[in-house]
Amino acid sequence: MEQEEAAMDMDMEVEGSQLPKPEKSSKRFSLRNSIQTNFGNDYVFEIAPKFDWTLMGVSLSTNAVKLYSPETGQFGGECRGHTSTINRISFSGPSSPHVLHSCSSDGTVRAWDTRTFKEVSCISAGPSQEIFSFSFGGSNSVLLSAGCKSQILFWDWRNKKQVACLEESHIDDVTQVHFVPDHPNTLISASEDGLMCVFDTAGDIDDDDHMESVINVGTSIAKIAMFGQNYERLWCLTHIETLSVWDWKSGLNVANFEDARSLASKSWAMGQVDYFVDCHHAEDGEGLWVIGATNAGTLGFFPVNYYGEPGIGPAEAVLQGGHTGIVRSVLPLLGLPGTASARRRGTFGWTGGEDGRLCCWFSQDLSSGIDRSWTSSSLVSRSPRAHHKKNRHQPY
Repeated sequence: MEQEEAAMDMDMEVEGSQLPKPEKSSKRFSLRNSIQTNFGNDYVFEIAPKFDWTLMGVSLSTNAVKLYSPETGQFGGECRGHTSTINRISFSGPSSPHVLHSCSSDGTVRAWDTRTFKEVSCISAGPSQEIFSFSFGGSNSVLLSAGCKSQILFWDWRNKKQVACLEESHIDDVTQVHFVPDHPNTLISASEDGLMCVFDTAGDIDDDDHMESVINVGTSIAKIAMFGQNYERLWCLTHIETLSVWDWKSGLNVANFEDARSLASKSWAMGQVDYFVDCHHAEDGEGLWVIGATNAGTLGFFPVNYYGEPGIGPAEAVLQGGHTGIVRSVLPLLGLPGTASARRRGTFGWTGGEDGRLCCWFSQDLSSGIDRSWTSSSLVSRSPRAHHKKNRHQPY
């Protein structure tokens, strides 16, 4: 049975910034509630939304995935079967609306029916393998790619047959694999060896003929994602908390922030930014925000200027009072398809961390019927589109 803790006098402050200029200098928000996901010392790894925002999956250090309503926080059920750390979870799209996928250090990618909480499919990379990331792509979205120990494996999801193994591209754990939105045959991988590789997966896949380019970041890569109107940009966070922005087609380094934590720390009064949780990008535009946090659980959304004179601006939003430890996952509603109802209710988003809490943040200003959680108009998604790296147990 789930525990819910009342949240009293816990506020989220939004501070003014000039990159871009906010609509208002300040605004105040509240923590709607926090849900304790466990009874011990287990914690939240990742929060992932269903495409229509009717459900969210939460992976835990118990090797289970729990399901909740993102609008009410109501517990829906639990999927169990993995025997080691769950490294990534993701819901399928509208063609398989009740399916959740997960990958684990037990070497498997599993599919779950979220109505019955039962496992419906499983692919294994082998007893000695670990799977740190996965992505579906290809011309029919049935090509499954998985990042493993220095290898990238491919299966045809329809018959579960392995169709390729790339073992010469990386020499260390492959922390990320992503098929590029709107480029179904293009896969980008990232590794602890500091390399990002771009592959064309059309036809027979091999290291020699299908690798299109290699980008050397120079240090172990934690997370990447594509963004921009044509998804031509790529942001990259490393395990030493540096941030860089790239044009993945040309391999051009657009901006590099080796001192990203120092730049972010200078712009707020909440103390040192100890680590970065993730990045958030505008779904229909070029805007990018890096999400920094303190070891005590305070979060800040810092706008990243990666064109012209690069810089990291003052925090446009600060979430404080919800968490008491390291935050592992942030799920803002802005830019996500299917979130209009939740935004009208004032819900800003969800966060989860090593304190085992799921925190729901919301706006108290509902007079206009529009979510005003962000003070900058550039953060508002104008045209939503349908469209873990390895977990760090002692990450910071």
